[in-house]
Amino acid sequence: MTPRADHRLRSLDRERMYTIFAPLDADERLPRELLLESRRHRSVGRRELAGALWLPALCLVMVVLGWGRMDSAISFGVVVLLFVTFGVFAFSGRRSDRQK
Repeated sequence: MTPRADHRLRSLDRERMYTIFAPLDADERLPRELLLESRRHRSVGRRELAGALWLPALCLVMVVLGWGRMDSAISFGVVVLLFVTFGVFAFSGRRSDRQK
């Protein structure tokens, strides 16, 4: 090897590189890993709760209305009211909840 090439390779010496760049911490998480973890462990919000409770509530209302032999217009009104109530619940709240 020529002396010039040897000098270039010597600049890649580990101790010399640590003077320029700090060594990576093995326990430090990368930003993309933190983002993925935050999405994975996100708590249930209003939208998810309303979506999960909509169908059981609809079934319960239909059973109660059928058992009480209610008129179809009243049944339709109650179902629409239930739908609107869950919609308002899902989209109300703080703005930060809606952006997630």
